[in-house]
Amino acid sequence: MLSHLPPLREVIAKHGLSARKGLGQNFILDLNLTRKIARAAGDLTHVNVIEIGPGPGGLTRAILESPAASVTVIELDPRAIGVMRDLAEHADGRLNIIEGDALEFNPEMVAAPRAIIANLPYHVASQLLIGWLKQISGFKSITIMLQKEMAQRLAARPRTAAYGRLSVMCQWLCDVKLLFDVPPSAFVPPPKVVSSIVQLVPKNQIPEIAFEQMEKTVALAFSQRRKMLKGILNGAGHDGEKLMIEIGNHVTARAEELTVEQFINLATLIKA
Repeated sequence: MLSHLPPLREVIAKHGLSARKGLGQNFILDLNLTRKIARAAGDLTHVNVIEIGPGPGGLTRAILESPAASVTVIELDPRAIGVMRDLAEHADGRLNIIEGDALEFNPEMVAAPRAIIANLPYHVASQLLIGWLKQISGFKSITIMLQKEMAQRLAARPRTAAYGRLSVMCQWLCDVKLLFDVPPSAFVPPPKVVSSIVQLVPKNQIPEIAFEQMEKTVALAFSQRRKMLKGILNGAGHDGEKLMIEIGNHVTARAEELTVEQFINLATLIKA
């Protein structure tokens, strides 16, 4: 039973699981906080949950306490694999362990409906997120902890400094909501920055433009933030002024002034 598990500090000591900077490890030992994160993901009944980098398993325990159908953990650190194997003995067959790099893991290996709940290593967070967006079909939600600055970028609105490539790509496919902050003191060892929990819930409509086309268009637009988008488009062989007029924006606008809908229209026109 999960209630009989030892405290996380004992687990860390048993497996020699001191946090390693190279792996981006910062552990949360407060089980009340990990339960709050798991609850923030919403109703997990019949949902197969994926967790990245479970470490000593505080969040894993909280997810297993929920009605989730299963929990699949992806862990690169062999020390934490030992922790997960111990935890699996108390999980009634609901815990699946994959040792490897999360960047190489295909979420579609886990049956839909699926959800991600994770405290992501900050140095690979954007790569992981873009990969998940490419396979967003089948996801119920993505509830992740990020550096606060990055979390704010996902939810940023046009005409703000934080609005950029990730803002557009996330908001194109998902409804993005900032949930709550987590202070450095909640971690062992404490990071130098405040963290935030952010949730992405896929939109119901099917995108009319291919992911690769949208990604290419957005990357081009933000490649030179201070430059007028018309000039960037001209440099890429397009009629920038004509395109800006067709999407309903001023010809002197920069990328950060376009709405997500205007980016969709721009990608569609460029493809045509």
